[in-house]
Amino acid sequence: MSDNPLSITDHSRDSAGLRYVYPVVSRRAGGVSIGINLNPNNACNWRCIYCQVPDLTRGTAPPIDLALLEQELSSFLHELQHGDFMQRVPPEACRINDIALSGNGEPTSAQEFAEVIEVIAKLKPADLKLVLITNGSLMQRVNVQQGLRRMAQLNGEVWFKLDRASEVGMAQVNDTKMTMDKVGQNFATAIECCPNTWLQTCWFALDGIAPSKQDEDDYLEFLDNCLRGEIKPQGVLLYGLARPSLQQEANRLSALPKEVMERFTQRISELGLQVRLSV
Repeated sequence: MSDNPLSITDHSRDSAGLRYVYPVVSRRAGGVSIGINLNPNNACNWRCIYCQVPDLTRGTAPPIDLALLEQELSSFLHELQHGDFMQRVPPEACRINDIALSGNGEPTSAQEFAEVIEVIAKLKPADLKLVLITNGSLMQRVNVQQGLRRMAQLNGEVWFKLDRASEVGMAQVNDTKMTMDKVGQNFATAIECCPNTWLQTCWFALDGIAPSKQDEDDYLEFLDNCLRGEIKPQGVLLYGLARPSLQQEANRLSALPKEVMERFTQRISELGLQVRLSV
């Protein structure tokens, strides 16, 4: 295992020298997040233009070696709790915050997703949070719904991606043809299976231009329609760019001023939702 110090700007999946498990110092979590990467082949069904995954390809997760995952997670939890790993972590982040399914692609694309949740359930300390970071596109799958229901029993929460709330915006930012009707259905399914679901949104400038008022209005309309339909998330995780994109659009992206992010936060808050802002 590498002895290099960890920081919020480096989310390398190779820093622990393991196939599936890696540590992250998370600015949003405020501590060490134990990452679970179910996509070591760097394959995803979306291609978000701010994605920091190198050599990202279209595709799905490969078959998961559940025994290896269990071995890696067990040994890494032991190292964090009883070894000297925390010496690599900034003092303000020396706490284990959660186990997070994220990695180098869409984690719910793994056929063994429900079985993965059971492996985590076997090893996870009762008070440790479990987080799924997902684009939400595969919520119709039975194994995904089964995994989410199990997560709900495990102090679990879902971070459901919505970076733009129009089909044009999603095509531009996420390179997907997902319809907003389908996004709404998937979001409702996520909340039904795991009520502790948050909307997570990356807000940034493209070619030096901030998201338009129409972009904001589309987003607020999506949320308002959800709330009117009694589809209520725990809140919104709104964040800006922190790490450089490794996609071809990288030089077109830039962070927004704090005051722009705060104004949008205020607009979302007026719907009666909690907003956690990370800039």
